[in-house]
Amino acid sequence: MTYILLYIDDIILATSSDTLRKSFISLLFSECKMKDLGPLSYFLGIAVTRHSGMASCKPSSTTVDTKAKPSASTGSPADDPSLYRSLAGALKYLTFTRPDISYAVQQVSFHA
Repeated sequence: MTYILLYIDDIILATSSDTLRKSFISLLFSECKMKDLGPLSYFLGIAVTRHSGMASCKPSSTTVDTKAKPSASTGSPADDPSLYRSLAGALKYLTFTRPDISYAVQQVSFHA
């Protein structure tokens, strides 16, 4: 499994194995000019610390709303949706440090 976070010209890459990481980086290097800055320590104003594992972490329940959601065709469209989109974008940035609101922000972003 590979996760990629791309923000303008910065990339965070997380993989399920070291072999996959090396293979993916090699593929990226063959396609574009870039440099590997090593393990992540700082990204978009967020200091990152690494821990040996998640084995000692406690699980947390996630509240998932199972009710029907409004669709894009429900209601009347906004005259100028730019403010809504701007707020949705700001909330996406906030989820880096507040993962507990990720689901709600994802739902908001569906309508941005």
